[in-house]
Amino acid sequence: MNVTIVDYQSGNISSVINSFTEVAKSKVKLEVTSDVNKIKSSDKIVLPGQGSFKSCVDSLNSINGLVDSLKDFAITNKKPLLGICVGLQMFADIGYEEAETKGLGWIAGKVSKIDNQNGKFKLPHIGWNEIDIKKKSKIFKDIENKSHMYFVHSYEFIPQNKSVILATTDYSSKIVCAVEKDNLFGTQFHPEKSDKIGLKIIDNFLKL
Repeated sequence: MNVTIVDYQSGNISSVINSFTEVAKSKVKLEVTSDVNKIKSSDKIVLPGQGSFKSCVDSLNSINGLVDSLKDFAITNKKPLLGICVGLQMFADIGYEEAETKGLGWIAGKVSKIDNQNGKFKLPHIGWNEIDIKKKSKIFKDIENKSHMYFVHSYEFIPQNKSVILATTDYSSKIVCAVEKDNLFGTQFHPEKSDKIGLKIIDNFLKL
């Protein structure tokens, strides 16, 4: 099985690479690349994202053919894709970080700043927080509800259709922290920084 971690210069993705390498072992061929042809021939894709929504979208768009090949992979051919942090946020139609920026438009919705209730909640939201799993999912197989995951973000994905929500976390409000739509999976938390439970989510994705 070929699994590609998309490297489009969106910040430091070494922990993503290390954790996937640890879980994948020998049964998975792991590539870290933005090569369009390698993406097309992949079985699964991981789309990480660090930094702002705008900077990540701009980086994706700066690589010729990358957005189109990701769309072919995920939307046309319906192969499994996992978005992490801003990688999930980019599924949205639009984001408002730095400037109003068009997203990939794969899951209807928007990315807005977390309401910190006039400074009552610190932004960015950094650290461990428990997740409330809303429905069964293969990527949450053997993950207990109220498990703690590691977060670093100031913006949240607000999907139009609530049926895509897999899990929420409580920080100022119920923030969407995992989604699933057909073959698309996304986590706002960082599974690669969430200890053994995070590695289990990565393992579940690789076993889909």
